[in-house]
Amino acid sequence: MTIHSDTEAAVITAGKSAIAAHNLTPNQIVELLDKYIIGQKDAKKSVAIALRNRLRRQHVGDDLREEIMPNNIIMIGPTGVGKTEIARRLAKLAKAPFVKVEASKFTEVGYVGRDVESMIRDLVDQSVAMVRSEKSEEVKEKAAALVEERLLDILLPPTPSSRAQEQDDEDAEQDEPGTAMAPADENDVSEALNRRSREKMLERLRSGRMEDRQIEMDTASENPGGMMQIFGPLGQMEEIGNIMQDLMSGLPRKRKKRRLSIAEARRILEQEEVQKLIDMDAVIKDAINKVEQSGIVFIDEIDKIAAPSTGTGSGKGPDVSREGVQRDLLPIVEGSNVTTKYGIVKTDHVLFIASGAFHVAKPSDLIPELQGRFPIRVELKSLTEEDFYKILTQPKNALIKQYKALLSTEGVDLDFTDGAILEIAKTAAKVNESVENIGARRLHTIMTNLLEELMFNIPESVTDEKVVIDRAMVLDKLSAVASDRDLSQYIL
Repeated sequence: MTIHSDTEAAVITAGKSAIAAHNLTPNQIVELLDKYIIGQKDAKKSVAIALRNRLRRQHVGDDLREEIMPNNIIMIGPTGVGKTEIARRLAKLAKAPFVKVEASKFTEVGYVGRDVESMIRDLVDQSVAMVRSEKSEEVKEKAAALVEERLLDILLPPTPSSRAQEQDDEDAEQDEPGTAMAPADENDVSEALNRRSREKMLERLRSGRMEDRQIEMDTASENPGGMMQIFGPLGQMEEIGNIMQDLMSGLPRKRKKRRLSIAEARRILEQEEVQKLIDMDAVIKDAINKVEQSGIVFIDEIDKIAAPSTGTGSGKGPDVSREGVQRDLLPIVEGSNVTTKYGIVKTDHVLFIASGAFHVAKPSDLIPELQGRFPIRVELKSLTEEDFYKILTQPKNALIKQYKALLSTEGVDLDFTDGAILEIAKTAAKVNESVENIGARRLHTIMTNLLEELMFNIPESVTDEKVVIDRAMVLDKLSAVASDRDLSQYIL
């Protein structure tokens, strides 16, 4: 399976699809996910189809587009097998607003922790930040030019004569369009000298020779109203606190003179100019549209709000609270209007991906209405020894590559033999079977224990430029711990 070039994709698209060629096909989505997540083909296929269907929906006629609802997905599998990573990488591929929430945070024994609608508010906040960042990149070049002018005005303030001449020119243009008063000879010479000085100063600014020079300028205080906290027992108090904070941020900011290097001043001035150039009304409108058409909400630990069908039955203890959270979730997943500080947001076409280990409860223990809103169910498999070996070596962000990059900053070349990697994978699989299956997260604990002494002694005690981790070293460090069930519970 290969990813086609833009030209090849254009030919394929022209023949088979009306969707633009630069959009990813399901096969391409799965292949890109394979760079970060090992195995779980069924889950990758399901999310790839869901993502492509969102794109297909946008090209459907107006009369039917609103009727096509997203097929929400529920992923079932033990912790550490890639559920969250699949959803997160999918959102990055789609360049879509994404938020991860834990269903358990909406309920605690005896009280509700947060308002369920807060997940949509968080999603809108993410979307606004995403669109603002995109718009900032678009105006960055223009903002940089304006910053240079402001820096020049600080370094070479305009002379009174030049200001007077500019005013005279403006008055003349208003009196007789197309004509301007002839400047006096001395003003003309002064203006020419000032212009040459600014040109030379601009050249020095652009060359980077003045970045450390100190200048004095007015800056706005970053936190005009201070931090405001409102304490209360309900999740709504958090929203009140956010609203009050927004009101305080809208007040005029105090300005004070500070001495800064030109590098620091450039950064502050660029932020100010970018904010002036961005149309926030357009940003908010675009952000809300992104949420409504392509937003993704990942609800983790949904099994924690499912009341097990065994035992004393529902209606006792925390089961009432669990079912209450499910009923609160239902209208959000079904599609409703949520009021946010940026306006009303419709959740009809937001894609919801839920996940849970379902060790105690089962998906059928969710209330029937909520089950019906997650029609696609995918079971993720536990990781095997072979999977652990691939996780350590193949992904772009593989754990071994991370440790090599960390130690390379100290001038140490860390290398793992194939036998060592196989032994690490074997130990991870063995401990997961005998103690608790925490999936790929087991590799973090094993690698930490394996390299702890080495990481501690660098750079004082370890002077070798190349350190090789072989199978004998792995056995020496981990065999005793892995074979002792009691020890492994605490160490691995």
